Amino acid sequence: MNSSIESMALDVSDEEMLLFQQLFKHYIGLYLPFSKKALLCSRLSRRLGELGLSDLREYYTLISRPQEEAERQRAIDLITTNETYFFREQKHFDALRNDILPEMSARNELKIWSAASSTGEEAYSIAMLLDDCRAHHPWSIHASDISQRVLTFARRALYPMVRGEHIPKPYLSRYCLCGTGEYEGHFLIDQRIRKRVAFEQRNLLNLPMEMDEKFDVVFLRNVIIYFDFPTKVDVIQSVIRKIRPGGWLVVGHSESLHGMPLDLQMFAPSIYRRPV
Repeated sequence: MNSSIESMALDVSDEEMLLFQQLFKHYIGLYLPFSKKALLCSRLSRRLGELGLSDLREYYTLISRPQEEAERQRAIDLITTNETYFFREQKHFDALRNDILPEMSARNELKIWSAASSTGEEAYSIAMLLDDCRAHHPWSIHASDISQRVLTFARRALYPMVRGEHIPKPYLSRYCLCGTGEYEGHFLIDQRIRKRVAFEQRNLLNLPMEMDEKFDVVFLRNVIIYFDFPTKVDVIQSVIRKIRPGGWLVVGHSESLHGMPLDLQMFAPSIYRRPV
């Protein structure tokens, strides 16, 4: 990396930070506070070096052009946080197994949406549980994310072995194939699970009208914390319209829907139901 580029980028001004803040808010709803200056610089400095740009202002000018959609998506991929792991927030999976699925037992086909799927761990965790609990009934998982980079990783379904430490041992042996040779130290999600999960890029700020199917359960975890309050309300209301009456919404444990005008009933902390 060009050290002069890195040091120059680290000296981002308030004016430049405001420009990026407004750009990311406009395109993906991300609220990037001034306290995240260091994150902005660390995520984008290498890309500036690759492009031979001298500062963040030049990069902003580039990605703000309407025709530079590909590079703007590259910036979005770099700036969005995608930390996740298998069976994260275990209580949600316990609720899915013990409370939600029994209520859905009479449904012919169960449809679940992992609406901020990142690198796929959440979607595949749900798939393992559904295959275990609903093996003789049809089900499908729609998984989406704003980042093309993480979706490519998710579709590959190949993970370092350390990423599987929270997978229950019976699931690890049943659904995860241990890599050998060049893939030693990795595991691959079994094909019969992979084929039940469809990954697609989706922007939660602009869900397409053609996405008219209704879901029984939507996982929208650890993403609305990056939005300001009005954007949170808009996103949640839009997602609720994709949930069938009587369906469920699961948000992250650290996320609150308090004070939002939503057509939801709380079932448990971070678990809500749309009235029938």
